[in-house]
Amino acid sequence: MQVGDRVRITKSVVVYHHPENRGKPFDIKGLEGEVVAIIQEWHGRPVSANLPVQVKFDAKFRAHLRAEELEIVP
Repeated sequence: MQVGDRVRITKSVVVYHHPENRGKPFDIKGLEGEVVAIIQEWHGRPVSANLPVQVKFDAKFRAHLRAEELEIVP
């Protein structure tokens, strides 16, 4: 998986920061977006982020996810 890849969420992931459902549980399974970052270092030092893949779904909504929760969309 690389920055710029189009991905789809394959597992049930509940978020509380979705713009249209703020503060309420919202399952984002099935949504498609674009990988905008893969977090591997911070200020030049390597890190082991729990949710290393940042995906942008639209202008107002981004989420950090695990690679196992995503599949690349052809």
